Amino acid sequence: MAMSVAPVESIASLSSDLFYDILRRLDGPTLASAACTCGAFCSISKEESLWENVCSSVWPSTNREDVKSLISSIGGFRKFYADCFPLIVNKEVGEYQWNNYLEYPDDWTEAEYYGDTNEFESISPSDFVSIVDIRFKEKPICSKVQWGIPNANGHDGWFSNCPFRIDLLSYEDRDDDNNDGVVTLSVSDGLPPITSMERERKDGKLWQELRDGLLLSWIIVNRKIKQGANLASWSPLDGQRHWPTDKDFVIRFGSVLTAKDILPSQVVQCILIMKFRVVQTEEDGVQTTLELTELSMQLEDMEGARVNGRNSLLILKEALSCRRSKNYSEALESCHMYSKVQNELKEEKMRNENRLDTLCILSGIAAFMTFWYYVL
Repeated sequence: MAMSVAPVESIASLSSDLFYDILRRLDGPTLASAACTCGAFCSISKEESLWENVCSSVWPSTNREDVKSLISSIGGFRKFYADCFPLIVNKEVGEYQWNNYLEYPDDWTEAEYYGDTNEFESISPSDFVSIVDIRFKEKPICSKVQWGIPNANGHDGWFSNCPFRIDLLSYEDRDDDNNDGVVTLSVSDGLPPITSMERERKDGKLWQELRDGLLLSWIIVNRKIKQGANLASWSPLDGQRHWPTDKDFVIRFGSVLTAKDILPSQVVQCILIMKFRVVQTEEDGVQTTLELTELSMQLEDMEGARVNGRNSLLILKEALSCRRSKNYSEALESCHMYSKVQNELKEEKMRNENRLDTLCILSGIAAFMTFWYYVL
């Protein structure tokens, strides 16, 4: 029996509740696009509950009540998504010139190395919040929230001059007597079964699965200026087996941040390190299991030197207003460009050192021959 369907005279005749039910099923980019189609969608898409649902699906850590309160205080879920979903893209890497860079830190003036002291005094480590989510094959496996920067009390002292680092895995998380905070991956999560590490060294199946399946989001929020940004690259930039054991896998994520008027190099790399260790294999009589042993952030300049706490706070603050892009390949391209320029810098430095060594050797030979010439 044929069923008749009442014709819809116009989209405006539909119920707003129906519009809402349609929009709440969309992801962030699709919801933003739908908001541009008509006035009704545009009006309903401004509902915070829709964007709260989107943020919850992308970043499970935003389900926490303290994080919800934070997001509400800095402008709401819609603004939070717009700030933190795109990745940081730095187009200034190609402008770097070796001749404009002061080769030795001893040549830097205090103003060049430490930046604006007055600006630094207005920044506190307690202003920053880290919101971190890890996925493996689209499945959430870890969510961490760090209020402030660990061990940065009294930042006017040792913190400002020591290498900057945020470590989100405390010793308590790795305590053998308390496994509640331990993050693991196993065959049930999609890992291939590993019969032996010797076989893994040959075929590299486990390493391939980690590199292709892991996604990282590391959002930094500054509560004082009410801004946030995602410092991760979502997918890994590179990785390696960690020496001296083949049981450790180090995966690196990150982004290129501006350091203009802060450091002579003008740009730095934010390096996010994730390390997994093989704790069980099939030859042990149980399924293959990996444990997350490190989740950290640090900043490095063009020469690979760690940036200190004072400059890092200034750089992180500037990063919150950096250019962003939803084109992930564009973000990865800026990271690869940074690595290329950094390698060229290292090669140039090695050539200069070799020329200096050659000059010293020739000077020594000339002095030796001159000495014997006058002696004889």
